[in-house]
Amino acid sequence: MQKKIDMKPRKYSSKELYKFIIPSIIGMLCFMTPISYNGEVTIPVAVMSKFIQTGLETVLPTIMTVVIAITFICSTITKVFKPKAILENKYWNNLFNITPLWYVIRTLGFIFITLTYFKIGPEWVWSADTGGFLFTDLLPVLFSVFILAGLLLPLLLDFGLLEFFGALLTRIMRPIFTLPGRSSIDCITSWLGDGTLGVLLTSKQYEQGYYSEREASVIGTTFSAVSITFSLVVISQVNLTRLFVPYYLTVCLAGVVAALILPRIPPLSRKPDNYYMGQEKKNKETIPEGFTPFKWGVKTAVDKASENNSVSGFFKSGFKNVLDMLLGVTPVVMAMGTLALILVTYTPIFKWIGMPFIPFLKLLGVPEAAAASQTVIVGFTDMFLPSVMAATIKSEMTRFIIAGLSVTQLIYMSEVGGLLLGSKIPVNLKDLFILFLERTIITLPILSLVAHIIF
Repeated sequence: MQKKIDMKPRKYSSKELYKFIIPSIIGMLCFMTPISYNGEVTIPVAVMSKFIQTGLETVLPTIMTVVIAITFICSTITKVFKPKAILENKYWNNLFNITPLWYVIRTLGFIFITLTYFKIGPEWVWSADTGGFLFTDLLPVLFSVFILAGLLLPLLLDFGLLEFFGALLTRIMRPIFTLPGRSSIDCITSWLGDGTLGVLLTSKQYEQGYYSEREASVIGTTFSAVSITFSLVVISQVNLTRLFVPYYLTVCLAGVVAALILPRIPPLSRKPDNYYMGQEKKNKETIPEGFTPFKWGVKTAVDKASENNSVSGFFKSGFKNVLDMLLGVTPVVMAMGTLALILVTYTPIFKWIGMPFIPFLKLLGVPEAAAASQTVIVGFTDMFLPSVMAATIKSEMTRFIIAGLSVTQLIYMSEVGGLLLGSKIPVNLKDLFILFLERTIITLPILSLVAHIIF
């Protein structure tokens, strides 16, 4: 028999409140509390992930090769032999019974990581600038983040924290960003921690029926912001660390403006408000009569927390999160990231594509516009590449603008773009490239204006 829902405010027992409050506070401490570590602003989950990465440093490349190989083998077995054990299990079927396009991408990921691991085949696949970069620099980071964040993510998802903030902040987030209030947690987690955490959190919320296709697409491509720490790395690369505060404030301003505009124009505005696998909307944003936003937030949070009664269920949920990301996402990152880096390293295609931006940059008064144009589109492959290329540009103003643009463009295939494609969030490669261009066109004038004021 379904539990009857009490629609009147009431007092809650200490046990009910503690079940919501204690796990939620632990989750906030892990994912949303800024701390200083080794001179950097970060969050505890990122620090703990770094310990895992350091401890397993010598074996992580082998582990990631095995993980991507398992994904390819299991996907191939599912495609060819169609075993009932996989097809009749909703979780495994969803993970391994994929479309032909995704099978090709997983196959490429397997081929690329195998060639890179053994350093065989064409060097342009496994060199330090292409597959080798992803293999040694990115995949070990993703592994450690996915392991820890995946296991601890239920602290944010399953004990009412999102329900509580959803009730409090919907009246702000909905009119301004066209999003439910709970999306604010995604943004804070990305901002303080890492965009990969934001993608993971958004994907899980979409699969559970809390975000529609449109909302998940908007949050994943707009709110999975770059962390403060990585922004500091970028500005350091262009030798302008002394300007970090105005730089980061400018990045935040440009990011907010993009977040205001992008949900209201295609392709995001054309995404339907349908829910994953035909689910009904779970996030009821209306506040019933007799409730304040705070009281309604407490009620929905307590109700959500009451659904979780076992420690084993908590770890089972976390373990599924880990497998989803490791098996489902890392092959995509390896495949798409390697392809993108091959194009930027061994072909002039991004130089050609960047040429139309020369008149735009000149119009905005950006010095050394021709050199700057080469960095504009290359950010789609990897966020760090524009700042590396900009380091040789003489103009400090231009270096400042490029460093800001590489962060506000947000969508890059070697990490966030690959993660979005590998997740259940309903965006494709065409969507991501269009959004990348839109973010570039929207944020570049803001960055240039501020740069002219500073310099």
